[in-house]
Amino acid sequence: MNYQNDQPTTRHEYQIMENRVSIILPAKDESEALKILLPRLRKLYPEGQIIVVNDGSSDDTVVVCRANGVEVVSHSYSMGNGAAIKSGARAASGDIFVFMDADGQHDPNNIRHLLEKIHEGFDMVVGARDAASQASLGRGLANFIYNKFAGFIVNHRVADLTSGYRAVRANKFREFLHLYPNGFSYPTTSTMAFFRSGYSVAYISIKAGKRTGNSHIRIVKDGIRFLLILFKVGTLYSPLKIFFPLSAMSFAMGISHYLYTYMTIGRFTNMSALLLMTSVLIFLIGLVSEQITMLLYQRTDGK
Repeated sequence: MNYQNDQPTTRHEYQIMENRVSIILPAKDESEALKILLPRLRKLYPEGQIIVVNDGSSDDTVVVCRANGVEVVSHSYSMGNGAAIKSGARAASGDIFVFMDADGQHDPNNIRHLLEKIHEGFDMVVGARDAASQASLGRGLANFIYNKFAGFIVNHRVADLTSGYRAVRANKFREFLHLYPNGFSYPTTSTMAFFRSGYSVAYISIKAGKRTGNSHIRIVKDGIRFLLILFKVGTLYSPLKIFFPLSAMSFAMGISHYLYTYMTIGRFTNMSALLLMTSVLIFLIGLVSEQITMLLYQRTDGK
C-alpha cells in the first residue's frame, strides 16, 4: 500500500474531530501491522481517540499500542471479532465511531471520506471494496451474491455487505449491540439493522490492501458460516420475504400432487396433505418471526 499520501491532520479534519470521533480497531496477533498502522493514525489524528481491542493476542500487541499512545481494551481470551467491536463501542466516548481492521488492509486516509459522508447526514457510511480488493475469486463471488441478495431484501443498493471499514453514529450503533454476534458477521448484522430501522446508509469506494500476517478466517468453518449469512440477511430484515416463498412453493407442490393423484387414482394422498400442512406451518413460522423482528427493532428512545 502507498503511504506517501499521509498528511497531518488538516483544519477541516480538526473541525471533524470536534464531533468527537472514536477510531476502533479489533486486533488479534496483529502487532506487526499495528507497528505501521498506529503511527499513521496518530499522524493523521493526533488528538483523536484511538482504541485497539486486544482480543486475546499472544504477541506484543499491547506493547505496540502503549508505545503509540493509544487506548487498549483487552480480552483475557479470544472472544471473536464482533465481541471486540462491542467492547470497543462500550469503551469509546465519541459521537461517531470509525471501525477498521488492524491488519493493514484499510488505508487511514479514507477515514476523512467516511466522515465527510457522515457529515452530509448519513447514519452509516461503509467503505465498499472494489473488485481488485477481493482476497480471492471465491470470496469475491460470495460477496457479490451477498450484496445482490441483501439488495433484493432491503430494496436498496448494497455495495459491500461484509466490509469492516465503516463510520457510524454512536448512539444509533449502540441501539443494536445486543443483536451483534461475537463472530465475523457483525458488519452484516449492523448493516441490516440500520436498514430495518430506517437509518440512512451510504457507501464510498475504497481499495483494500494486502493484509499483514495470516488471515484468521478458516475456509471450511467460515465457509459454512458465510452460507448462513444469506439466511440471516433475510431473517434480520423481513423473515416473511424468506418464509413466504418457501410456503408458496410447498403449497404449489401440494396442490400439484393432489391434482395428479386425483386424476390418476382418484385419491387425496398423505403426501398432498403433508405438503399443504407444511406450507401452512412455514407461513405461520414466518408470520411469528416477522412479529418478533418488529419487536427487536423497536426504537429504544420511544420515538
